Amino acid sequence: MTAGKSGVLYLCATPIGNLEDVTLRVLRVLREVDLVAAEDTRRTRKLLSHYDIHTPLTSYHEHSGRRKEEQLLERLAGGQSIALVSDAGTPGISDPGEKLVRAALDRGIPVVPLPGPSALLAALVVSGLPAARFAFEGFLPAKGKERQQLLEHLARESRTIVLFEAPHRLRKTLDDLRAHLGNRRACAARELTKKHEEVLRGTLDWLAEHFASRTPQGEFVLVIEGRGEEEPGTGREEWALLAPEEHVRLLQERGLAPNEAIKKVARLRGIPRRELYNKVKLRK
Repeated sequence: MTAGKSGVLYLCATPIGNLEDVTLRVLRVLREVDLVAAEDTRRTRKLLSHYDIHTPLTSYHEHSGRRKEEQLLERLAGGQSIALVSDAGTPGISDPGEKLVRAALDRGIPVVPLPGPSALLAALVVSGLPAARFAFEGFLPAKGKERQQLLEHLARESRTIVLFEAPHRLRKTLDDLRAHLGNRRACAARELTKKHEEVLRGTLDWLAEHFASRTPQGEFVLVIEGRGEEEPGTGREEWALLAPEEHVRLLQERGLAPNEAIKKVARLRGIPRRELYNKVKLRK
């Protein structure tokens, strides 16, 4: 495939698990291009084999270096077209494809996106949290000052927050999020579209407790509620040491009807409304 004097760099979204989650357009382009540049050739080879595609395959990942990037750019400049794929999902998001896209655009090489699977969007829409506005931060820095600064920034973020996380760092990340953001509503989605897909919805406290007794497995997408407007009785520093039923009474003293107070406390603390109602009833 050629386009004028240069080839085209196609950004092909590939399945994040289930091999059926691929568009007909992506399959056509994978067959027609001169080369497929893959972040993980083993995973991409399985996809190509499944659909009986025999296009030449080469690796392009974070350790490929400038030399490999130049080789791909030279092929594009010479009239060959290349399909760029990540190990799963849409290339250019939390992977090295971003650099190749920038370099191709700088040289006037056409870049064409082929939309499709995206783990962050799949987790966002299934989380039950507001999806109209969100902030995606990819993977948090592993440690140090940069991590602390980003967590402090996220504590002030009013939009829904979406993060990627590896299983061996999940517990620490949940603890850090709780420390900086408080006990917000949250969702942990793992192995999306795969056989063992799991979507856990609750609060950061509940998720931390859940994984304290279970070994996290699979790649995770975390979706966390953004910071809401300050309301009487919603500041974590104000009610963190109160029992749930005492929190209800505090809101009632500030003018909320009993049912509204119970509803708000149940939402803030991520506990069933009926359970809280029974506690309040017994306390009277």
